[in-house]
Amino acid sequence: MIKTAMIFAAGVGERMRPLTLTCPKPLLEVHGTSLIARQLQKLKGAGVERVVINLSYLADLIRTALGGGAAFGLQIAYSDEGAVALETGGGIRHALHLLGNKPFILTNGDLWTDFDYATLSDLQGNQKAHLVLVDNPAHHLEGDFALVNGRCKTCGPAKFTYSGIGVFSPALFADLPVGRYRLAPILREAMRFGDVSGQHYQGEWTDVGTPERLAELNARV
Repeated sequence: MIKTAMIFAAGVGERMRPLTLTCPKPLLEVHGTSLIARQLQKLKGAGVERVVINLSYLADLIRTALGGGAAFGLQIAYSDEGAVALETGGGIRHALHLLGNKPFILTNGDLWTDFDYATLSDLQGNQKAHLVLVDNPAHHLEGDFALVNGRCKTCGPAKFTYSGIGVFSPALFADLPVGRYRLAPILREAMRFGDVSGQHYQGEWTDVGTPERLAELNARV
């Protein structure tokens, strides 16, 4: 069972404006519960004990809302990236000292999903990452990665969308420089060596990226 997780919560959320002018996107609510609070509840239910949350935009509001994690039965540590967020790859590298040396669950703070984090397991053999892929939503029909015999590939007969959920080895980032860069190129390089496994999840999943998607989710859920 994986005991540590990281949640991305540092982004500005430009596509969610005007809602995010005064509220960070992970604190936006669906029926009275913030997106990130629901993620924390689901992680706790899966046996996670410690969560690292990266911060940048409106960081103090997230700290105040979540505190040290006692309300969720978790230990929360914060990786503050300063005024400019370090993107997905740089954000993980910046937080490595908080994540420890064992594989950790990674998820986005702005997702709404019924995915069961308890189904994720430790990486095996040469695995550097394990990605949860979903059917391509209308706003991302081209997809991200193919899935061939349980391994993620940069190309293939059909591509799925990376859900923002996965398990990652700290070793994937240990030799990378501190800085601002994205996760996708790192994953593509690891896929060249067959080091990234994956699964196709077909349950409830929404990337809450616009006010319209948030309104639709509130109306549907």
